[in-house]
Amino acid sequence: MSQHAHNHDHDHHHCGDPDLGQPEGYIIPEYDNRELIVREDILARARELAQLITTAEEVSMYQSAERLIQGHDKVQGLIAQIKKKQKELVAFQTTFKNAQMVEKIEQEISVLQDELDGMPVVQQFQQSQTDVNYLLQSIVSIIRDTVAEKLDVEAAKPAEAPEECD
Repeated sequence: MSQHAHNHDHDHHHCGDPDLGQPEGYIIPEYDNRELIVREDILARARELAQLITTAEEVSMYQSAERLIQGHDKVQGLIAQIKKKQKELVAFQTTFKNAQMVEKIEQEISVLQDELDGMPVVQQFQQSQTDVNYLLQSIVSIIRDTVAEKLDVEAAKPAEAPEECD
């Protein structure tokens, strides 16, 4: 992994402003837009983590369920029928402005959707999607909470005032 030297080409000349609730000596760095690009070492670690996630059992189950769905003629037929009905629905809502047909088509879509959702292969796919989403949300929460905890700890330490603020 390459170490990326951080260029400190920004100002640290903002001493606290009591009117803004900032203590004396509070420093707000001003960053040039070029510095807001994420450091390469962080991006490399994120890619490593993404690669590791793809080896999780939840992801493997999702991929298997997705293959079953894609190769299942009845499922694909129902999906095609639903898409066709949705196009008809839009036409009757916008072009023809026919409320009776809109209601009729909505009911037809609902029946097709219920049939699709009742199929075990679809339920397995939906569960695998939920599992992968939960895994990803858990990872994001851990990262967010860890960073927030670190920020809280560092915020509790008194900042040293730069010399020009004395």
